[in-house]
Amino acid sequence: MTHEHDPVLRPTERQAAAALNPPPGRNGGDLVVETLAGLGATTVFGLPGQHALGLFDALRRSDLRYVGLRMENNAGFAADAYGRITGEAAPLLLSTGPGALTSLAALQEAAAASAPVLAVSSQVPTAGLGGGRHGYLHELADQAASFRSVVKSVHTVRSQSQIPSAITAAWQSALTAPHGPVWVEIPQDVLLAETSLPVVTAVDATPETPAPRPELTAVAADLLSRAERPAIIAGGGVVRADASGKLRRLAEKLDAPVATTFGGKGAFPWTHPLSLRSWLEDGHTTDFLEDADVLLVVGSGLGELSSNYHTFAPRGRIVQIEADLGKLESNHPALGIHADARLALQALLETVADRSDATAPQRVRDLLGRVAERIGAQDLALEQRLLASVRGALPDGCPSFWDMTILSYWAWSAFDPRGANTMHSAQGAGGLGYAFPAALGAAVAEPGRPVLAVSGDGGALYSVAELATARQHDLDVTWLIVDDGGYGILREYMTDTFGQATATDLMRPDFVALAGSFGVPAVRTTPQALEDDLAGALAAPGPSVVVLPAVLRMFAPTHLDRAGRADRAGRPGPQPTSDGSSR
Repeated sequence: MTHEHDPVLRPTERQAAAALNPPPGRNGGDLVVETLAGLGATTVFGLPGQHALGLFDALRRSDLRYVGLRMENNAGFAADAYGRITGEAAPLLLSTGPGALTSLAALQEAAAASAPVLAVSSQVPTAGLGGGRHGYLHELADQAASFRSVVKSVHTVRSQSQIPSAITAAWQSALTAPHGPVWVEIPQDVLLAETSLPVVTAVDATPETPAPRPELTAVAADLLSRAERPAIIAGGGVVRADASGKLRRLAEKLDAPVATTFGGKGAFPWTHPLSLRSWLEDGHTTDFLEDADVLLVVGSGLGELSSNYHTFAPRGRIVQIEADLGKLESNHPALGIHADARLALQALLETVADRSDATAPQRVRDLLGRVAERIGAQDLALEQRLLASVRGALPDGCPSFWDMTILSYWAWSAFDPRGANTMHSAQGAGGLGYAFPAALGAAVAEPGRPVLAVSGDGGALYSVAELATARQHDLDVTWLIVDDGGYGILREYMTDTFGQATATDLMRPDFVALAGSFGVPAVRTTPQALEDDLAGALAAPGPSVVVLPAVLRMFAPTHLDRAGRADRAGRPGPQPTSDGSSR
């Protein structure tokens, strides 16, 4: 019920004047950018197209910063990283049909990683919607259907008056836990038509944050307080909820060892006495976690990678805190608590009893020693040296972005991120080409701080055009390209499985010369010089490329099968996909 004198409903004199006298020359695109600005957006990513010209023309009349990339999928990766770094919804402006569809892989990664991306696409003119007139350029029979199974929500606009509400609803959806990408599509004629609607000045979109049910946290606190061997698995939900500090306090209160998933890197300090680190592709770690009588899983669905390729078979009680309702108890029965990680951890901190276990740090040290011994027996000194060189060159607090390449697979398990929300990879959906455009988005989000991207030569060719973007905007991104002459991880999988590899060797350019042609300084390095060359590139302003010719190997993981524990050279889970990445 509203009231005649409700102050919220009474416009100020300035608002009233602006509403009665809107500036001339505005179109539907102006309503989009005004709404985005009103919601707090300062930067948009994208690529123009014929049906979206009204939208892009409106940018000229706004204060929004536009960062244009050379391919829609790369623009999506940049928006993804911007959203991860800032925690804000990152607008992604696209055109109809091919332009829209080219962004799908990036939106899938954003969905898998819960990155808040607000995609705004044009559509064919209104007359062609819903099976109407056919034959428009870029026309799809049902464009929204292509995105419905990927994004959190889809919003189709049919008139200018719907634009502010549709954008606002999408913004709220993107930022409601679990975060994720959303889709808004607006017909060409709606974007182009002149509008007499008032300037959008007051927009409110408060995201919803699921709070834990107190009776569930009470049961969880009781289980954890009475546990003999509690342990914790921390996933990406802890990072997204900015809850790493609360996680640490809870672990210390319980004396509970903590393992972080690959998406949860940095959620718990790497060198903490209770840190199991991220060796989830290791049978010793799997055994340790299976032996917990109460296992607290926070912000993870225990999917393929987090469960050692579904070999994880916990024997104790599981308490799972997860903001994504679809992931709650999706892989293991648990005391499921549908909640934001930060709110749930705070509730547990207030209710668990202090628990002391002097043996926990020693058990952690013993486990990490067994892992180190197993890795040390595999003649992998080069790979470990390279990862240490990257860590030594990258200043603390600077973000890094990793493509699907062998060095990244190492980094998932063995790289110390030295902080939450600093290490990001494409392991959510597993597509190639993520690292460099994502790093560009991070550099836009936090100017003046160096950003590292790590790719193989195969993945680098997916996004090499963005060297032009890096140079055009003078973004502080250093791109490390590990050149092994092909799709290295797939080469290893195929050799292990079939005895030889097919379709994995690639002709590739001289990356140093190619970067130079874009005006981007580049150097070819060696394993011995990598740390110095990388540190120098990161310290220099603007973009740079470091090329490392090297053939790397993966460590052999251990898995649990029906016959017991056994070392295997290949991973049972990942299978090659048509784009050359792996899952």
